[in-house]
Amino acid sequence: MTLLVHTRGELAAAPRSGEVAVVMTMGALHEGHAALLRQARLRAETVIVTIFVNPLQFGPSEDFGRYPRTLDADLAICEREQADIVFAPSAQDVYPHGQPQVRISPGPLGESLEGASRPGFFTGVLTVVHKLLHLTRPDVAFFGEKDFQQLALIIQMVRDLDLDVEVVGVPTVREPDGLALSSRNRYLDAAERDRAVALSKALRAGADAAVHGPDEALAAAQKALGEGVDLDYLAATDPLLGPPAEGPGRLLIAARVGSTRLIDNLAVTFGKG
Repeated sequence: MTLLVHTRGELAAAPRSGEVAVVMTMGALHEGHAALLRQARLRAETVIVTIFVNPLQFGPSEDFGRYPRTLDADLAICEREQADIVFAPSAQDVYPHGQPQVRISPGPLGESLEGASRPGFFTGVLTVVHKLLHLTRPDVAFFGEKDFQQLALIIQMVRDLDLDVEVVGVPTVREPDGLALSSRNRYLDAAERDRAVALSKALRAGADAAVHGPDEALAAAQKALGEGVDLDYLAATDPLLGPPAEGPGRLLIAARVGSTRLIDNLAVTFGKG
């Protein structure tokens, strides 16, 4: 049975044994989160899930107030996937002294792509991830590849700050038509949902053209994107989000469909035809 705890004291007192895994979420769980939980369950004896809508990573005009909060449904998924502990703290529990004055800087990697579009976002993400790693004390932490830049920055933070935890990335889970699962998909109406699949279609078109190089991949992705989405960025990078080169790489995209901002990415190989 999954144990729900809300405070630092309850979390510290919760029983654990063997290797401990954590899956960090903002709730509104879906099958992408379930895939993370399944990987954690396969790996560790104790699985902890954190559910916390982190105010530090939302800008003034973003959707913090309307971000879906569905704790009962989330707990049902955690029970189904046999999580041992769900830590669902309040903001006061995570930030007992108010807004933290000392925060984790993402460095240069955090200033591009999502960082350029959402100033301060990755500072908020890394600060809360660092705090939750400290509170949950896991041996291994699982994060989805859909938020690929976030995953890269967490791996770098763990390395640079000598944190004693292994970070594991889990591939993106998609709908049958290719749309990446996201908690924000529930904001889309039926017509917007139909248009949103253009992001994954664009990435697949870019991947098909990547054999000719990153410029051709971007051109093909842009062409396939079509109308009905407001593109924020479309980028080609190496696997570490540096400049693209021949060999393994990534295509990353962010766009608005209606009022909903979505992101996606895909592993590709440049110039190996």
